[in-house]
Amino acid sequence: MHILIVEDDSRIAADIEKALAASGFSAEVSADGEDAWFRGDTGTFDAIILDLGLPKMDGLAVLKRWRSGGRQTPVLILTARGAWPERVEGIDAGADDYLTKPFRMEELVARIRALVRRASGHGAAVIEAGDLALDTLQMRLSNRGVPVSLSPLEYRVMSYLMHQKGRVIPPTELIEHLYGDDDARDANALEAIIARLRKKLGSSAIETRRGFGYSISAGHQSTPEAAP
Repeated sequence: MHILIVEDDSRIAADIEKALAASGFSAEVSADGEDAWFRGDTGTFDAIILDLGLPKMDGLAVLKRWRSGGRQTPVLILTARGAWPERVEGIDAGADDYLTKPFRMEELVARIRALVRRASGHGAAVIEAGDLALDTLQMRLSNRGVPVSLSPLEYRVMSYLMHQKGRVIPPTELIEHLYGDDDARDANALEAIIARLRKKLGSSAIETRRGFGYSISAGHQSTPEAAP
């Protein structure tokens, strides 16, 4: 899952990026309103954290431009404590949630997880697809109740596929949601990750629609391959 952090305080932005990475998200940072508007309008994100006090263009103006342009990415706005008119205006402008500064990083991450789940149609913290269950709080995948050890990149792949279960995901879309702003985006590396996951979960765990992409069916039954 890929998150855009719009925050002009570099220390706060770095702390948020670190907390998101520890919770299985990739992220990129924008420090001013004009750059944020461009990234949010042209990039692909699962959620956006938007500070309202930004240079060049304020956060409310950025949000209104996204919404007027048809961008429906979930947005959590950050506001100063006690600035309730800003919170009201932000919600009216199309924000999905808000958090006042100072805030606990754990709450921020929890709210982002909830926004991402709701945007993909999942209300519960555990997403199930047949024998597979993804615990988004503990960042754990289990197969028939047995925990599966995953690397951070493997978890990100499974997280996105499970959130989008039943839909065929093009490789380009999966790559966009897998890597951060500065990470190398390599289709061959994605194929290698998929191959490792199939070895752990069974060759049919992740289906390939040749020429279209990858998918996990809602009722998939998975059996890990036996070790040679």
